[in-house]
Amino acid sequence: MARRDDNRGGNRNNREEERDSEIVEKLVHINRVAATVKGGRRFSFAALMVVGDQKGRVGFGHGKAREVPEAIRKATEEAKKTMIRVPLRESRTLHHDGNGRWGAGKVMVRSAPPGTGVIAGGPMRAVLETLGVQDVVGKSVGSSNPYNMVRATFEALKAQSSPRQVAAKRGKKVSDVIGRRADGASTPAADVEG
Repeated sequence: MARRDDNRGGNRNNREEERDSEIVEKLVHINRVAATVKGGRRFSFAALMVVGDQKGRVGFGHGKAREVPEAIRKATEEAKKTMIRVPLRESRTLHHDGNGRWGAGKVMVRSAPPGTGVIAGGPMRAVLETLGVQDVVGKSVGSSNPYNMVRATFEALKAQSSPRQVAAKRGKKVSDVIGRRADGASTPAADVEG
């Protein structure tokens, strides 16, 4: 009986290790911060990390500690807990354009044709690369604060929806939704003829 329980726990740990081995971690920003105490200043480090599996899941986290490696570890753990899934078109780009805003950070993301690459800078680039997007154009038009830029990018990505999700909401078939997107806005007269 006890052996079976050990085996189950081992399988769970193996699955977690496999999942963690697929995850890509990127350090976006590290900052030295100080707390003023009675004896003077106490310095510590704040880290902003982005993690993703490059297959449509991405998360970010913030950690603070007296040493840099500990701050990075805390941020990574938080990022893994807060991962979101973003639907990708052809596993390489976004389904549609999107805007995100967090505080004074404003970003725009656009889907792009094959061969474009990731055209984005700084924190946005880290998020999009760990997400697994290969062709996308991103632009930050607000604050350059990395925390706000990352959160604004996540707001833009959360608004992404796939044709399957749109069809389910409307109660239609996926082919109806994609057909309309491919040939532009169809008029009611064209629907009657066809």
